[in-house]
Amino acid sequence: MIEIRPGRNKSGMQDNLEASSTNPDRCVVSEMQQEPPLVEVVIEVPRGSFIKRGSTGKVDFISPLPCPFNYGSLPDYLGLDGDLLDALVLGPRLPAGTRVRAKAWGAIRMVDHGMLDDKLICSDLPLDILQRQKVLRFFRFYAKCKGLLNVARGRLGRNACEGWRDATQAIARARPCGSSPRLPLPR
Repeated sequence: MIEIRPGRNKSGMQDNLEASSTNPDRCVVSEMQQEPPLVEVVIEVPRGSFIKRGSTGKVDFISPLPCPFNYGSLPDYLGLDGDLLDALVLGPRLPAGTRVRAKAWGAIRMVDHGMLDDKLICSDLPLDILQRQKVLRFFRFYAKCKGLLNVARGRLGRNACEGWRDATQAIARARPCGSSPRLPLPR
């Protein structure tokens, strides 16, 4: 079960992470803190692992570099690419198969062989600017590597990292799967 609790600022208005028009990679965050959505993530790739597995457990590829984050998915939501909605969980290494509840502080919008592929960025605490930059650098590099892998596999289409987005909007773009009902998001 996924618990989603979108935040409100002190004035009662919904806050958003949004890209600056002058620098789309710079995240502008309201001075008034919002409570991010709380999600359940199943870890598929522990931090430090070289083996990238999909949500089915099948090996997707073996990386020349270790994954710097715990990588997994939300078990009850399908992303726009038809796979489970992806999520990173920052913090100490978590074993594969671990279910963890964490706050989704934002999302990275990826394009993988032409399809949108949101990645929620989860942590117990808000990310500082250095953590945000590290995550963004990782996904820019990941997009280039995935593009080369897709060419080798004969999968055509654009591969890119389009930067930070709002976690609540990424969850809203996903669709529920299985027997769990989708929880309504307040406006």
